[in-house]
Amino acid sequence: MEVNLTRASSPQRLEPIRHVDAGVLSIAYYDAGPVDGPVVMLMHGFPYDIHSFVDVAPLLAAQGCRVIVPYLRGYGPTRFRDTATPRSGEQAAVGADLIALIDALGVPRAVFAGYDWGGRAACVGAALWPGRCTGLVSVNSYLIQDIARAMVPAKPEREVPLWYQYYFQLERGRAGLAANRREIARILWQQWSPNWHFDDATFARSAVAFDNPDYVDVVIHSYRHRFGLADGDPRYADLQRRLAALPAITVPTITLDGASDGVAPATDGTSTAAKFTGPRTHRIIPRAGHNLPQEAPEAFAAAVMELIKG
Repeated sequence: MEVNLTRASSPQRLEPIRHVDAGVLSIAYYDAGPVDGPVVMLMHGFPYDIHSFVDVAPLLAAQGCRVIVPYLRGYGPTRFRDTATPRSGEQAAVGADLIALIDALGVPRAVFAGYDWGGRAACVGAALWPGRCTGLVSVNSYLIQDIARAMVPAKPEREVPLWYQYYFQLERGRAGLAANRREIARILWQQWSPNWHFDDATFARSAVAFDNPDYVDVVIHSYRHRFGLADGDPRYADLQRRLAALPAITVPTITLDGASDGVAPATDGTSTAAKFTGPRTHRIIPRAGHNLPQEAPEAFAAAVMELIKG
């Protein structure tokens, strides 16, 4: 599929925003399309927000899907319901949030689709709750973290793009994120999507989501936990034990890589093939970077619709 990165994404906002109590969160989400259509959960990543799907959501709604796009924990208007709840960013937590949301909305099954943190939530949901997932679209393939091997170094050229993860291990990095959350995000957007020429308004629309009072704590915990350097929230300990086994994903899956992804280089998909024991198709999207749904919305939406149509 031809990817047009010369046009700007829609300047619209995904509105109105609704709210629902779901597990430990009051989740803010966008909901579009017919209420009786097949449900698609669109899950954003770091450091982005629901507007990664500003063009995907209407494409899917126009084809009869009910599209639900939540702000993840620590982003936008989503809030923790109890001030005492640990501000965890661990993979088990974001996966559990996805299931809590569909439970709260009375959604029995849905396509789970996302990238980065949202892709990880989708992979966790598909692996641990396959009965709730009709299909998976995941950018960068299998995203469940192998924390036991987190300290095994990669090749130097793969380590360089991960500078922010190492920065966040230090209290200097926490202070830097608190003081410069927009500046850090803009640098990452530019490094991760070198062919995506977003404008100031597009960035500003998403950057508001980083003003969430829990953003820094959730982000720092996420990047420390994945290296085994921070304890998880005890409420997710059983889920995390199950994830430590790197469970296979059995549901029909389409994995996508951006050919110009500046943080997770595109692969042919063979290295993770064993983790997908159901039908799986892998595609590389020309010129697209890490924020693939916003850079190549037609390709992302087409993958979702392929799963829905079977």
